[in-house]
Amino acid sequence: MAIVEGFRENYLYHLDRLRAEIEAFSDESALWVRRNEVNNPAGNLCLHLAGNLQHFIGAQLGGTGYVRDRDREFRAEGVSRAELLAGIERARTVVDTVLRQISDTDLGRTVEVPISPEPQSLARWLGWLLSHLSYHVGQISYHRRLLDGAGTPE
Repeated sequence: MAIVEGFRENYLYHLDRLRAEIEAFSDESALWVRRNEVNNPAGNLCLHLAGNLQHFIGAQLGGTGYVRDRDREFRAEGVSRAELLAGIERARTVVDTVLRQISDTDLGRTVEVPISPEPQSLARWLGWLLSHLSYHVGQISYHRRLLDGAGTPE
């Protein structure tokens, strides 16, 4: 299997997990609950992940023209579950399409990234974005289980 194909499959896996977590909230309003030290509820984290991937993989890597509103990702409240799921699907489509256009050779090229003062290889940047996605999906799962008392969605 090509390395980039492994990246693509992992991104899609975690985006499918994100969709399952958002669908698993028993009460749609719980997606927006801020309790104790939880400043970013599941709804905001979902918007953040969809925006992040559409920006970095879609617009910057794939030239899609997506314009990110990062402030809205963390400010928004009460966005419907249907809209969150549509955002996940848009991000999933962009990630799938763009990563299918990249070769393993491309992974060695240098890209500018906002989290580093120095350019990074595309492989390292894709790895970082994947770990960011996975981390926040885990947070969403934890928030949901705290609020709902339910296990992991199937």
